[in-house]
Amino acid sequence: MSLIRRCLLPLLLSLPLLVHAAEPRATPSAADQARTLMLDNRPIFLFLAGQGSLTPEQRLQRTLERINALQPEDLRQPVQAAPFADGRLRGLALSVRGKPLFTILEDDLDPGDQLTLEQAGERARDRLNELRQAVLEQRSPQRIVQSSLLALLACGLFATALYLIARARAASRRRLAQSPADALPLLAGRLQLRRFLLAAERQLVDITALLSALVAGYVWLGYTLAQFPYTRPLGRKLAAAFYQLLATIADDFLSALPGLAIVAVIFLLARLIGRGLGLLFGTVERGQLELPGLHAETVGATRRLASVILWLFALIVAYPYLPGANSDAFKGVSVFFGLMVTLGSAGLMNHAMSGLVLIYSRALRPGDYVKIGEAEGTVSELSALSTKIRTGQGFEVTIPNAVAVGGLVNNYSRHDGEAGAMVATRVTIGYDTPWRQVEALLELAARRTAGIDPAAPPQVRKLALQDFYIEYELQAKLARGEQAPAVRDALHGEILDAFNEFGVQIMSPHFAEQPAQPITVPAERWREPPARQ
Repeated sequence: MSLIRRCLLPLLLSLPLLVHAAEPRATPSAADQARTLMLDNRPIFLFLAGQGSLTPEQRLQRTLERINALQPEDLRQPVQAAPFADGRLRGLALSVRGKPLFTILEDDLDPGDQLTLEQAGERARDRLNELRQAVLEQRSPQRIVQSSLLALLACGLFATALYLIARARAASRRRLAQSPADALPLLAGRLQLRRFLLAAERQLVDITALLSALVAGYVWLGYTLAQFPYTRPLGRKLAAAFYQLLATIADDFLSALPGLAIVAVIFLLARLIGRGLGLLFGTVERGQLELPGLHAETVGATRRLASVILWLFALIVAYPYLPGANSDAFKGVSVFFGLMVTLGSAGLMNHAMSGLVLIYSRALRPGDYVKIGEAEGTVSELSALSTKIRTGQGFEVTIPNAVAVGGLVNNYSRHDGEAGAMVATRVTIGYDTPWRQVEALLELAARRTAGIDPAAPPQVRKLALQDFYIEYELQAKLARGEQAPAVRDALHGEILDAFNEFGVQIMSPHFAEQPAQPITVPAERWREPPARQ
């Protein structure tokens, strides 16, 4: 096999490369591939018309035979294009050193290419001449040595780039490992995310190193392939794709700059307004300013609500100016996110709105001693979704806001005007004890109890006349700063001491059978001590 045959043997590829050609298809079908002249991994010309008794496939086969028959000295002469006329056929005949290669007919032209016969012939001739120069380069020892040296240099630079990337990755990971493991300032005491963020930063460093290595490998491969004539089309395609990607990114970035500038102005204005509202709410919270309908205990919730509304409004205004806001992907994500919010926010919004009801009705605030349902204790936190109560046993109870709003809330720390917070307790005493004596004992116990305001007389009420006993309720005003659980505990102790001191038994009597004598109190016992005469 001759040297020319080895160099110019056509390779029919299943997926020809995309080149700027007039006749070959960018994405050829199977029929087009069978009629495309492919030389040295390059599409040259697509035969569409028959010539006499020859089909396009036979014309392609004859062209390949003529090219394989060329001699080495033929390659030193350029390819020529001359007008061709044979009866009703008109075209251009391509030849080299007087030896015909193939003919371009008018019927071979695709109207979609919008090329004249001369333009199509010029393009085919230029591609053949470029291929001829590549074959000459392949036969040149100097050119082969030069290309090999450049490829080796590129390999060395690629290896150096990989080494530097690996060193930078290792240095970045060491720096992350030496960073302090303190909690984040904004989340101190609530959520420890440092370990998670450190792992995420390490993954980000690894991904950046991998992407850098891939980019370096892509550039090295494209440059190396471009050094050799046979693989030069592959290298040019890789380079063109890389440059096209960079051009697209740069064009998109420059096109997005005006929108990003508008977004930045919108968010800066929102931040400025947010700081102004923060100063206003802070003044109200410190009592330096009074606004109608805004109270000190609701300022915090109002500040957060105003901030959320402000930033949501800023996001809605800035949305059309965000890069890719009109893309189908962005719209799909928006629809998906909206669907998730719609399906999952029913219960969430119920609790959130209930939280606003609790806050703006000023029914609760942190530090109040309350009873919600079966839970009784001090409010430790009032958030948007739930209320936390610390009980007297020392554990914490979380009550959803919707449950708190839907039930009965007893707040023992609130009072109207100067009435003061009250503490109450109940006892049940049999009918054989004078009610005046029971009232006097309960009032005595209240006066003895530390933590009860001595200036406010206690009150005793007879709540119910049951079958076997009377139910009494004692109400007393707490002294300023006192807590109801501790005072109630002390009050119970004083009640026990007072009843024991005067020999009155605390009991809720029940009878198994009817007593022989009526359970009544004689008149001479109605005012037994400590009841007043």
